[in-house]
Amino acid sequence: MSAPQAQKAPPVPPTVPPTLASTGARAAATPSEPPTPKVEPWEIEVVRAKEFIPRAKEGLWAMITRDGVAPVIKPVFNWAGRNSLFPLHWGLACCAIEFAAAFGSRWDGERFGLVPRSSPRQCDLMIVNGTVTWKVAHKLITLWEQMPEPKWVIAMGNCATGGGPFRSAYSVVPGVDKLVPVDVYIAGCPPRPEAMLDGVLRLERLIQERKE
Repeated sequence: MSAPQAQKAPPVPPTVPPTLASTGARAAATPSEPPTPKVEPWEIEVVRAKEFIPRAKEGLWAMITRDGVAPVIKPVFNWAGRNSLFPLHWGLACCAIEFAAAFGSRWDGERFGLVPRSSPRQCDLMIVNGTVTWKVAHKLITLWEQMPEPKWVIAMGNCATGGGPFRSAYSVVPGVDKLVPVDVYIAGCPPRPEAMLDGVLRLERLIQERKE
C-alpha cells in the first residue's frame, strides 16, 4: 500500500508595495490635465484695450480732478523733454571736434536721447562749443531766437564760458552768457566728450526739477 502524496500549496500572488499601489490608483482615478491654450498676440491687445486702458484713464482723470492738471502733466513733459534733447548741429572752434566725437561709436551720445538737428526750429538745446567773436554774435542770437520754447544752452569749454585765452582780445565775447542765458557750464580747453555728456546729464537733472 503506497503512502499518501503531500498536497501542493496554492501559489501566492505577488504583493505590490502600498505606495506603488496607491500611486497607481490615484493615477488611474485622476484624468490627465488639459493642455494650456495658446494665447494669440491679438487676444492680449483685446484684453489690454478692454481692461487696462479704461482703468488707466479713470486713474489719470481721478488724479487730475484731485490735484489739478499741472502737477500731473508737468512731470510727464519734463520726463519726455530731458530724454529727447535735440542739440543744434553746429560748431565754432576746437570744442566742435569733441562735440562731434561725442556722437561717434565710442561715446554714442544718442544713448542719452541726444539727436543733433541742423535746423534751429527743430532744436531745444544749443551747445556753444568754441570761441564766440562779436562778428558771429548776432548769428548766434538769431539761431537762439529761432529755437522753440522750452530751450536750453550749454557753454562748452573755457572760450564759451569766459573767453578763454582770448578773453582780453577786442574781438572776443568774454562769455556767451553776455548774449544768451546759460544753464550749464563745462570747463576744459577743450573738454573731452565725457565732460560734454556729463554736462548734458546735469542739464537733464535741471529739466527734471523745473517747476514752471
